[in-house]
Amino acid sequence: MTIALKRIYEPASKSDGMRILVDRIWPRGIKKDDAKIDLWLRDVAPSTALRQWFGHKPERWEEFRERYRAELSKNEAVVQLRQLSKKEKHVTLLYAAHDEEHNQAVVLAELLEGRKRSTG
Repeated sequence: MTIALKRIYEPASKSDGMRILVDRIWPRGIKKDDAKIDLWLRDVAPSTALRQWFGHKPERWEEFRERYRAELSKNEAVVQLRQLSKKEKHVTLLYAAHDEEHNQAVVLAELLEGRKRSTG
C-alpha cells in the first residue's frame, strides 16, 4: 500500500489510485463533478472545534497532532480508512489546506503508516 498526500486543487493522475477527500468542509472553488474523488470521508476530519483552534498555525502543530490523534482514537471512520488503505494498492488523501506540512492528511498518513512523517 502506498499513501500519498495531495491538495485537491492539483490535477488528478492515474497514479493517485483511490482518491479520498479528508476535509470536513467541501473545498472552495471546486465543483463536485470536477473533483475526481472516489470517496469523501468527512467524518475522519478534525472536529470543527479542533480545526478552528488550530487555524493552520504552525506553532500549534504538535499540539494539534496530539489532539487530533486523540479524536481519531474514538473515530469509527478511521476503521473504514484503514480498511480501504489495506485493500487498495495506492491511496491519495486529498485536502484543501495551503500548508502541505501541517494539515490533517499528514496526521492521517502517519496513523495509517504507523509512524511520523518528516516535515520539511
